[in-house]
Amino acid sequence: MKELTKKAVKRPNLAVEIAGIQLRNPVMPASGTFGYGEEYAPFLDLEKIGAIVTKGLSLNPKAGNPTPRIAETVSGMLNAIGLQNVGIEAFIKYKMPFLRTVNTPVIANFFGNTLEEYGEVARRLNDIPEVAGAELNISCPNVKQGGIIFGTDPRAASEVVALVRKNLQKPLIVKLTPNVTDITVVARAVEEAGADAISCINTITGMSVDVHTRKPRIANRTGGLSGPAIRPIAVRMVHQVVQTVAVPVIGIGGIVRPMDALEFLIVGAKAVQVGTANFVDPTAMLSIIEGIEEFCIEEGIDDIHQLIGSLKL
Repeated sequence: MKELTKKAVKRPNLAVEIAGIQLRNPVMPASGTFGYGEEYAPFLDLEKIGAIVTKGLSLNPKAGNPTPRIAETVSGMLNAIGLQNVGIEAFIKYKMPFLRTVNTPVIANFFGNTLEEYGEVARRLNDIPEVAGAELNISCPNVKQGGIIFGTDPRAASEVVALVRKNLQKPLIVKLTPNVTDITVVARAVEEAGADAISCINTITGMSVDVHTRKPRIANRTGGLSGPAIRPIAVRMVHQVVQTVAVPVIGIGGIVRPMDALEFLIVGAKAVQVGTANFVDPTAMLSIIEGIEEFCIEEGIDDIHQLIGSLKL
């Protein structure tokens, strides 16, 4: 980007609203890449990002998958962490005290392996006033229905969102899996079931093999592919979902630079989440926010909403 002149310039308004959650700017971390917020506090000012999205929470603590469970790929990485987390009780007791000290909205990502688990975690989140909203991860197997992934079947997705909606009075964001034939079908189903916003995409299922040992690089054999390699796919899916639903959409997938985030905003995402980039550079989100601001100044854009959905076809 061009270097800005030193004379005073009017800062553009970057504030956005997602389902009633007021964000100072449209940039937040993707769940699972930012811990519970406190882990990154030594590296960046948490009051400069739009929101804090927690690591996924389950009803009970979860140890995750055996190692190795991360492998680098060209322009990305595979992970099969297995949704390791402290559980909702420990989150309330040990993680929330720090989050209460930060003047940034907290969005709690959560999941379950049964409808009942999803419903119970949602109910518990209602008891935490400092949690501004919840992000529902439906990329999980329903252990009571033969292991079908909730998010790959529109009927199952609708059922879990409807149950959570009954148990949750806070804004509900539903995170979609890209591992489907048509993401718009699932997007419509979760919107009709009560989603206040949609985030997409989650990781794409992939596999990598060590040719010398002839073994998978991660113990789980397959994992979720993230990073710049998936960005064009994510932009395409966000564009499709924006055209399909009326609720706000949060774009996720391979955002490393300001220009990457701008692509998602231009196709209609109202906010973005940064994931893998946080592992490479803990301050990545700050650079992206600064770059979006610089772009707006250069382009004469006073308000980020002038950019959102400005795609020309």
